[in-house]
Amino acid sequence: MTTYHTVDGSGVRLRYEVRGSGPLVMLVASPMDAEAFAPVADLLADEYTVVTHDPRGISGSVLDDPEQDSTPELRAEDVVAIMDALHAETADVFGSSGGAVTGLALVTGWPGRVRTLVAHEPPLLELLPDAAVRRAGVDDVVTTFHRHGLEAAWMAFMEIATVDGADMPDSDGPPPEEPSPQEIVNGGRFFAHELSHTTRYVPDLSALRSAPTRVVVGIGAESGHLQTHRTSTALAELLGVTPVEFSGEHIGFLERPKEFANDLRGVLAGH
Repeated sequence: MTTYHTVDGSGVRLRYEVRGSGPLVMLVASPMDAEAFAPVADLLADEYTVVTHDPRGISGSVLDDPEQDSTPELRAEDVVAIMDALHAETADVFGSSGGAVTGLALVTGWPGRVRTLVAHEPPLLELLPDAAVRRAGVDDVVTTFHRHGLEAAWMAFMEIATVDGADMPDSDGPPPEEPSPQEIVNGGRFFAHELSHTTRYVPDLSALRSAPTRVVVGIGAESGHLQTHRTSTALAELLGVTPVEFSGEHIGFLERPKEFANDLRGVLAGH
């Protein structure tokens, strides 16, 4: 059974969902909302208390100021607000993409609250040797959004998300559906207020190394064509850890939820 809740954070009313019972696991996305994690959360709920939420300004998490930017530090504070509402002193945290960056900021700011952080494909472009080029690419995407709209911005985003010269894998699936009104709002929020802050985040490596948290870097088995494969590899090297392979690519939790849930179970169990 899934229960639905809200809690007030810093300038935001956060919407979150709770499933199952057992040790607390937070599944953190950005910019995706809680719905993206539902398949994996359902599979984990027989063993864990699984909490998902809509990031600030996305879907059901409504900001006091709609023009407020979304930074990793603010999103980390939101995770703490939800943990406090649950009277949970600690949790295991799985963060994917921008949610992985949120998780890194969480460990840095509240190191005692996270037992294990699984940072799955954080887009930490500042860790790359060609960071200036990647930063300019993000700026171009944001400019494209403001000048030409959401569809053009997504096309530009997909171009910069891949490694130079890499081809996207062929897809035999149906063509993408037209975005819903909420997806349009969420996409605009991502490009106008979130993307730059997430990709410009520079993790505090010293704080991550000294924290009591076990930090695991996850990389999709099929993500070799993506910039997030490069950024994840760079983070793992800087932390001196071996990255862990997860099923699928950047959104493997949506593409292969059963395999992905098993992967995550193994990591949380320390395997």
